[in-house]
Amino acid sequence: MSTAISLRDVVKTFGPTRALDGLDLEVATGEVHGYLG
Repeated sequence: MSTAISLRDVVKTFGPTRALDGLDLEVATGEVHGYLG
């Protein structure tokens, strides 16, 4: 299947707190994913 969504090296911070550090995510066409944080 082909890639519908591709994320590389995602970083998310809240003030001094780093919640995500280098997240990679790839979702193929037709797949369903949930991200809870």
